[in-house]
Amino acid sequence: MRMLTTLIILITIKYNIMIKRGMAPVHPGEILKGLYLEPLEINITQAAVKLGVARKTLSQLINGHMGISAEMAIRLSKALNTTPQLWMNMQQGYDLWVAEKKSENIHVVPFAMAS
Repeated sequence: MRMLTTLIILITIKYNIMIKRGMAPVHPGEILKGLYLEPLEINITQAAVKLGVARKTLSQLINGHMGISAEMAIRLSKALNTTPQLWMNMQQGYDLWVAEKKSENIHVVPFAMAS
């Protein structure tokens, strides 16, 4: 278990470095699949049952078609002995990276400063 905790910390650090360098971060669903489900030999259907969610929901998450909600972060943390913050931080970093890539299309008028 200690080795898994160390691995999680290293992944989180690498994930944050990727984001800071402008590299595309991996979607949290891909991390869930590659670092947890595949090594544990748990398929999507089995994982969905254990997490108490619909198979379709978990499939969409793993395939990057939806993000991790706060509730899902709690479910994952309980099932995988991690923290909800780990999952929320990965999702937030991913979402921010995606938004920044689209930021050229975001046009705003700055607020006027009061004199």
